[in-house]
Amino acid sequence: MNPLAHAGARCALSVNVNKVALLRNTRHLGIPSVLRAAEQCLLAGAQGITVHPRPDARHIRASDVDDLAAFLKDWPQAEFNIEGNPTQNLMDFVRRHRPHQVTFVPDSEDQFTSDHGWTLPQDAERLKPLIQEAQDLGVRVSLFMDPNPAAMAAVAELGAERIELYTETFASAFGTERQDAVLAGFTATAEAALKVGLGLNAGHDLNRDNLSLFLRHVPGVQEASIGHALIADALELGYAETVRAYLRVIATAYA
Repeated sequence: MNPLAHAGARCALSVNVNKVALLRNTRHLGIPSVLRAAEQCLLAGAQGITVHPRPDARHIRASDVDDLAAFLKDWPQAEFNIEGNPTQNLMDFVRRHRPHQVTFVPDSEDQFTSDHGWTLPQDAERLKPLIQEAQDLGVRVSLFMDPNPAAMAAVAELGAERIELYTETFASAFGTERQDAVLAGFTATAEAALKVGLGLNAGHDLNRDNLSLFLRHVPGVQEASIGHALIADALELGYAETVRAYLRVIATAYA
């Protein structure tokens, strides 16, 4: 059962704490604390925590996933979302912890950061049994997807409950003459997803400047997963004020 609760149809905020772990990993002192970051964000009103453990443990480590899973048992109203490539190390975490949501991302092991979504129907054969396995464990599955309306029916046919829109192209176009055309592609994709019964998440390079515009024009977004920009803001504002600032930005999209 998904415990994620938010007001009405308003988008929920899930904080990706990968970059906290990245900073911690530069020394052997255990600071900054990933658990403390998660706690401060949840106390400030964030509705979920996201991690993306990669095989090389460049930021989030297996022990962090274990610690967060245990910690979040005391936060039944918060959602735990684990991202990653299901053909690498992701399914081990899914089997062990059964998070509320798993987001399948087609990262290669040496990839700098997520930079594209799944290609369907080409990836369908290897994804289908992994989607089924996660769902058999009671875990909701979201597929990381580029803005492509024509692909939404194929996602639904695979049985995934949601997509996460890869929003880097929108972020790059924000404030330029390409903005409206790029945004229209996301709007069309969201409409196509909703038409076939898919839920919608969004993430990658969303920030306090561009998030509200995206949510105003892309219907049905249930969750935004934000890491890099949010943690960068927190270095200046602190976790609590940063989360509250993002929640205010989300609220303006529905005002």
